[in-house]
Amino acid sequence: MTYNIRTLQIGSSWFPEHSGGLERYYFDLIQYLPSQNIQSRGQVIGTNAVEKNTNNQVRAFSQKNLPLWQRLYNARVATKELINEFNPDLVCVHFALYGFPASDLLSRQALVVHFHGPWAQETAVENGKNRSAIKYYIEKTVYRKANKLIVLSEAFKEILIKDYRIQADKISVVPGAIDTEKFNITIGKIEAREKLGWPTDRPIIFVVRRLSRRMGLENLLIALKDVRKKFPDVLLMLAGKGNMANELAKSADEMGLKNNIRFLGFVPDDNLSMAYRAADFTVVPSTSLEGFGLITAESMATGTPVLVTPVGGLPEIIKPFNPEWITRDIGSKAISESIISILSGTTKMPSPESCQVYANRYDWKAVTPKISAIYREAIS
Repeated sequence: MTYNIRTLQIGSSWFPEHSGGLERYYFDLIQYLPSQNIQSRGQVIGTNAVEKNTNNQVRAFSQKNLPLWQRLYNARVATKELINEFNPDLVCVHFALYGFPASDLLSRQALVVHFHGPWAQETAVENGKNRSAIKYYIEKTVYRKANKLIVLSEAFKEILIKDYRIQADKISVVPGAIDTEKFNITIGKIEAREKLGWPTDRPIIFVVRRLSRRMGLENLLIALKDVRKKFPDVLLMLAGKGNMANELAKSADEMGLKNNIRFLGFVPDDNLSMAYRAADFTVVPSTSLEGFGLITAESMATGTPVLVTPVGGLPEIIKPFNPEWITRDIGSKAISESIISILSGTTKMPSPESCQVYANRYDWKAVTPKISAIYREAIS
């Protein structure tokens, strides 16, 4: 294949070694860019296995356990080396922290920022503190150097405009993407439950989230307590890990939900599509700063519908499909009302086929050409 654009992709952590929406997006993007005649080299936080497993396409410039100053120094050195060695037409930054150390070098390059979320604000919400002025400064410095910025939703575009004072004409909305083939499993719900060892005779709700503050999981547990009054056998399957794991488990016990919730921990990719398929529906109960929510597209791709809160980019995904699957607000009462309406049949359950057809608009094959066009515009 003849490549006519070379890009340097500066990421965060490496997806197979660290699970997260940004990391998954970066990992997949690297795989799909060649279809648009775009050659990429990358640099991330990770182990020595990164270079080996990518045939040196992606370089681990530092390990995650090194002190911050060392990681930042290594990021600058790696960026300078790859710019000199690879001579990219375009540099793409996915995480401002690791683009910042080489910000003077980025000033001399065509630059695209993939904005995955307001880092300073996200950490403030999750830690219950005020926004870090230092993190905000780092973000703003990198974002303002960009020729173009790609955001996952109109909601995140507004954040860049209002909070970071970025010109609207520099910002393009391109939704997140998945490989729908990975989630297109042919077995039915009951068979999926049997394979996973899940009950076949209970209504099951699936949630996969990082167990942290802004994910709305506390509200979901309160909602589940209300749902159980009408549907005593309802079962919530909660997948994920995070710093709220013990707190959530304790809350579930105190609410008497021991028989209505299972904490699954980390669910590997090999089992994730099966878990989506086994559920009656998935819930994304976020309370703030949800730019897109890849799990929404993933669940739909398996044929399982998704109930979301009206936060960030979530309504932008679900409203064109069926606005009834958006709760009226982020509170536990609104969540419980929507779940009860679904389980009682008042809210119509869409067919698996309609979910899968809709999910195709978020396939990488549909999204990558849009990213390619923005890259080419930034270079020109």
